[in-house]
Amino acid sequence: MRRAIILVLDGVGCGALPDAELFHDSGSNTLANLADAVGGLSLPNLGRLGLGNIIPIAGVRAEKQPQACYGRMAEQSQGKDSTIGHWEIAGLVTTEPFPLFPSGFPAELIHAFEQAIGRKVIGNRPASGTMIIEELGREHLKTGRPIVYTSADSVLQIACHEELVPPAELYRMCEKARALCTCPHRVARVIARPFVGAPGRFRRTSGRKDFSCPPPGPTLLDHVRQAGLSVIGIGKIDDLFAHRGFTETHHSVVNDECFNLTTEALARTSAGLIFANFIQFDMDWGHRNDAAGFARGLEGFDARLPELVGRLRSEDILFITADHGNDPTTASTDHSREYVPLLVTGPSLRQGVNLGRRESFADLGQTAAEFLSVHPVRDGKSFLKEIVS
Repeated sequence: MRRAIILVLDGVGCGALPDAELFHDSGSNTLANLADAVGGLSLPNLGRLGLGNIIPIAGVRAEKQPQACYGRMAEQSQGKDSTIGHWEIAGLVTTEPFPLFPSGFPAELIHAFEQAIGRKVIGNRPASGTMIIEELGREHLKTGRPIVYTSADSVLQIACHEELVPPAELYRMCEKARALCTCPHRVARVIARPFVGAPGRFRRTSGRKDFSCPPPGPTLLDHVRQAGLSVIGIGKIDDLFAHRGFTETHHSVVNDECFNLTTEALARTSAGLIFANFIQFDMDWGHRNDAAGFARGLEGFDARLPELVGRLRSEDILFITADHGNDPTTASTDHSREYVPLLVTGPSLRQGVNLGRRESFADLGQTAAEFLSVHPVRDGKSFLKEIVS
C-alpha cells in the first residue's frame, strides 16, 4: 500500500543550466538571488530536509545531517515551460521544442481564430499579462475585442473582462484556439486570462484555465492509473496533462488551498500517486518580479510543511521539486532555464544521501514508478536503490 507524493513548487529554480545563455537566462538563480534580494530566507523546515545543502542560500544553512535526501535536477527537454517541465517530471523528455512567437502569432493563425470566434482581436505580441491588460483593457471594453498575447514561452494567452465576456465564453474561445494550434503553430498551452475591474485598477481573477497539448506518450500518471491505483491531481496539474491519467482532480491556483487539498488526499488515499502543483510562486510573484511576495510565499509553504510530513506513513515517499525557474530579481518576467531542487523523504528511506546532479527531471518519475511497482516510464534513471534503507 505505497503512496508517492510529488510537490512541485512552480518556478522555484536553483541556478542557471549550462545552456541558459541560449534562453537569455544567464545568471538566473531563483532561490539564491531571491534570498540575497530580501536579506535571507527563513525556511527552517525545508532547511532541515536539506535545501541549504543543494546550493548556498542566504538564511538557509547547510545541515550536517539532513533529514531528507537532496540534489538538483537538470532539464533535458528543450524549453522552460511548465508543460514540458511537468511532463519530464512524469517521465517524458521533450526533444522537439514547442514553437515560440517573439514577433506575435502569424497572420494566418490570427485570421483563422478571428473567423472561428466571430471577433477581431487586439494585441498579438509578447507582453507581461498585467501590463498588456492595463494597456489595452480600455480598448477591449470599448470594442469587445479579446486581448491576445504571448511570452517568452510557448503560450497563446487570451484575456477578456468577465463583465464583457463571461469566463465560460472565454473558455470556448480557448478551445477553438487550441484546435487551430496545430503544426507548425503547436503551442504548448492556450491560456484563458479573465480579468475584472476598471481602467487603472484591472486585476486578473482566479478563473485562469490552461488548455495544454496532451502528452505525446504514456506518463507516470497513466502507468499508475493502469495499475489500478489512485492518481490525484491538485492545483493546475489537470490542465498540464490535458486532464489525462487521473482518477480525480482538484483545481486551485492558491497555495494554501493546494496544501489543504494535499493533506486531505493523504487522509483518504491508501495507495497511488498524489501530484500537486503550487502555482502562486510562478503566477503571482515570479512573473511579477515580486521578490518580497515570493519570499513570503516560500516561508508560508515552509511553515505548513510539517503538517504534511507528519502525515506520511511508513510506506510513503515524498518528493519536493520544481518545474523550471522564475527569478524575480532579473529584468525578465518570464520563466528561467534553471536546475530545480530535489528533496526526497519518507519514514523508511535513508537520510542525508547526496543525490548530486541528476541528468533529467525524469529521474524522479522513474524512481516513483519503481517505488510504486508500476510500469517504468520512458525516460530517466531511477535513484531508488540509493535511498532505500
